[in-house]
Amino acid sequence: MSDIVFKYPFVLYFLAVIPFLFLWYWRKNKRNTPDITYSSLDLFDNIKPTLREKLIHLPALLRIAALALLIVALARPQSFTSGENIYTEGIDIVLLLDISGSMLAEDFRPNRIEAAKSVISEFIDGRTSDRIGLVIFASESFTQCPLTIDYDVLKNLLSEIKSGMIEDGTAIGTAIANGVNRLKDSPAKSKVIILLTDGVNNSGEIDPLTGARIAETFGIRIYSIGVGTIGQAPYPFQTPLGKRYQMVPVEIDEDVLIQISEITDGQYFRATNNDKLKEIYTKIDELEKTKVEITSYRNAKELFYNWAGAGLILLLIELGLLRTYLRRLP
Repeated sequence: MSDIVFKYPFVLYFLAVIPFLFLWYWRKNKRNTPDITYSSLDLFDNIKPTLREKLIHLPALLRIAALALLIVALARPQSFTSGENIYTEGIDIVLLLDISGSMLAEDFRPNRIEAAKSVISEFIDGRTSDRIGLVIFASESFTQCPLTIDYDVLKNLLSEIKSGMIEDGTAIGTAIANGVNRLKDSPAKSKVIILLTDGVNNSGEIDPLTGARIAETFGIRIYSIGVGTIGQAPYPFQTPLGKRYQMVPVEIDEDVLIQISEITDGQYFRATNNDKLKEIYTKIDELEKTKVEITSYRNAKELFYNWAGAGLILLLIELGLLRTYLRRLP
């Protein structure tokens, strides 16, 4: 952003004399012009004024205009460019997403996994300079997207996720270990894992609490989210007669998820519907906003050279005209 200011604005008050100079010149010229009385002016109808006669007032006008420009120059106009340098400290975030078969339950719209993908996509849109990675898990765990700031690629890979990509199961501990492996060598000041699951750890070789302690060792904070309504949820089954629904119990190992978050200085959240899940990610987003340091700057550029130069040019033109084309005979 740029704006123009005057270092000595009081000098601009002298511009008020410019109209008086025009008035003075007009009255002086009128007073110095002799009056001659003629009975008729028809004699002068065919006499046209020469170019020199037309330009007779030009030197005086140039001098007054030059004076106005020089007054502006003396006020010392300056152009200031201002802005902000923003330094981001950065956060590295790994999203752990459960894609086990139970994530197809439809207590969320249209189901848990699609609801989670939608909210995660909005969460990604809310970040600006943080690296984000994506790990999916069921009976095993693998990295869907390494840490990146290319959010378009990340969201495309997120959209391709579906239940059944990995053999069914819930390997929470293995997923945490995978996330830690992605973050342990990160230079970021803040390292975060957001774990979303709807079940109980029943697969993998690493216990969830062991994974949490490893995360704590590397200074990684874990926010864990349990998704699922209270009680039972409708689950779709394919039958020869088409899709049928059966109410299945919602089993989330909340005690373990709470401990995981407590060990790593994070928080546990329970989402029972789409709105609650969105609210949770919004809260995490607020808790983990990138640290921003803003330094304001203001650069000055002197502009009086242009005004002074223009005034001097007009004076030189006036002088040149008076010495040449508009020169008066003694």
